[in-house]
Amino acid sequence: MDKFKRIVSLVVFVPLGIVLIVLAVANRQMVTLALNPFRPEDGMLAVSAPFFLFLFLALLVGLFIGSFVTWWSQGKHRKQARVEAREAVRWQNEHKAAVAGRPASAQLPSK
Repeated sequence: MDKFKRIVSLVVFVPLGIVLIVLAVANRQMVTLALNPFRPEDGMLAVSAPFFLFLFLALLVGLFIGSFVTWWSQGKHRKQARVEAREAVRWQNEHKAAVAGRPASAQLPSK
């Protein structure tokens, strides 16, 4: 099973790494991201960097937003799992207490 995971990760991550390297090499030119829509020439609200950095930053921000939205939307399922886990522990404790309170002969199943 470990070899299968290793092969799958190589098949996925090696091409992905190659694509990211090619993307970075092809987009090395400097660009300016103007954050002031009314005066784009304003240097105070502008960032200059290679274009691939903006691409990678947009990818990372998208990954974080998607992860957060997924985590947020699954909150009701996590809450239900916590409630059911507490209930199962309570039932186990009640069962142990009931079994411990019976005499030894009453613990054997009857045929």
